[in-house]
Amino acid sequence: MIHRTALLAAGIALLNANVVHATLPRESRVPGGIAYIAVPGEEVAPQVSFDDHRVAVIRQDNRWVAVVGIPLATKIGPQKLRVHHGQGNSEVSFDITDKRYRTQELKIKNDRQVNPAAADLKRIAGEQARSSAALSKFTTTPQPVLELTVPVAGKRSDSFGSRRVFNGQPRNPHSGMDIAAPTGTPIHSPAAGKVVEVGDFFFNGNTIYIDHGNGLVTMYCHLSSIAVQLGDELQAGDVIGKVGATGRVTGPHLHWGVALNRAMVDPALFLE
Repeated sequence: MIHRTALLAAGIALLNANVVHATLPRESRVPGGIAYIAVPGEEVAPQVSFDDHRVAVIRQDNRWVAVVGIPLATKIGPQKLRVHHGQGNSEVSFDITDKRYRTQELKIKNDRQVNPAAADLKRIAGEQARSSAALSKFTTTPQPVLELTVPVAGKRSDSFGSRRVFNGQPRNPHSGMDIAAPTGTPIHSPAAGKVVEVGDFFFNGNTIYIDHGNGLVTMYCHLSSIAVQLGDELQAGDVIGKVGATGRVTGPHLHWGVALNRAMVDPALFLE
């Protein structure tokens, strides 16, 4: 017969499974930012989605809170979360404010990296599908990981979200943080996770994707070498590769991307 105390302890453990005591990322309700939105729910965490992607939910101050990554393309103004809980389905509204990102003009020596040849386009399309699949991962874990450390020592740029112009031609906004460091500088996993994609990509060069669970996925681009394999389980601080200048670059650096519920968000929000 199971002792009543054991049952009570198990119930408390279940209730607290999503309680987060670690430092949380800074909130910034702008395109490319993060929003914390209180959502209805009972003992069990509700399931929440935004822009058709599932969102991490934590227990904080005796309430359920959705940790929402806001895509750079999100329109300014009211937005809605879809919430499924024990009492049915509901919606929760919140507002997004504007943020002006700067424009960067860059010169690329290899014009093919700006204007790919016809033969490159099929490769690029396949790589985009692989990247999207990796960034869309939502692996449920007992404790959401929301605290990251900087993966490599170096000068961090504030180029996230900037409108990039390569050789005079506008391209998509910059979706990560560039950290300048010499070729060969070790890169460390900023938290525990699993390698879910790895390879040599046309624009990103040698690239790694790490799934940290509950919709948090990080990416590492332009590496000179890769020290992990698909499926590797990592601990915070493990070396995953070295800084390089592969792919479309102007010099050696790490492009570090952070995705929440498939939305690329500003990595600086996770750092002191």
